[in-house]
Amino acid sequence: MVGVVTGGIAIPFLGTALGAACVLFMRRELHRQVQRALTGFAAGVMVAASLFSLLIPALEQSADLGKWSFLPAAVGFALGILFLLLLDRAIPHLHANAEKAEGPHCRAKKTTMMALAVTLHNIPEGMAVGVVLAGLLSEATEISAGGALALSIGIAIQNFPEGAIVSMPLRAEGKNRWGAFLSGVLSGAVEPIGACLTVLFSGLFVPAMPYLLSFAAGAMIYVVVEELIPETSQGEHSNVGVVAFAVGFVLMMALDVALG
Repeated sequence: MVGVVTGGIAIPFLGTALGAACVLFMRRELHRQVQRALTGFAAGVMVAASLFSLLIPALEQSADLGKWSFLPAAVGFALGILFLLLLDRAIPHLHANAEKAEGPHCRAKKTTMMALAVTLHNIPEGMAVGVVLAGLLSEATEISAGGALALSIGIAIQNFPEGAIVSMPLRAEGKNRWGAFLSGVLSGAVEPIGACLTVLFSGLFVPAMPYLLSFAAGAMIYVVVEELIPETSQGEHSNVGVVAFAVGFVLMMALDVALG
């Protein structure tokens, strides 16, 4: 069990590090179409993870409420949306290909603001992994080791493009390769930290597990709708983002069903 928890926490962070490592081998910034594909893929993985790894288990764990079994999932989902909305307003950040930063006024560099944007949407991913692992440790839920591992692998896969999307622009702006790589890695550090804290207090979370699972789902869906999907449709029309979204969704669905 300890090995599953350790791996579940480390695997997503490894995905970010591997993506950031692209800056050590590639000379140019990612092509716009490649960025669209990677962003669409990440969105597909996050939507599937929210549905199959978080919302459905939340509904199943509330089944004893009968016709009100939807209530914990609905409340948790709404609170997750609200939480990310507040963070979005409180933390200065800049989305990829956007000209104007969001959140409080800040004089930070453009690349720093972009790194903050990725860090911001890594928060719900860390929460999701931590909540699922906490449910696994508690043994009071129906979450399996395979299901927890599937979520961690899925998050790691979609973290790969995120690491590259942070590190490559930093290199293009003139930062040295290792500095850009380190910045990309650090953008994902919030995930293992959040997951570890959640696991440490797992005993406190068991009674509220349906709420917490759906809370993480709501936070992830907020990121998809507010950031990722708009980025796939900016500029000249292309269907590459939609195709990549479908690939990411199917892959995450397959992982959850096969390993869960």
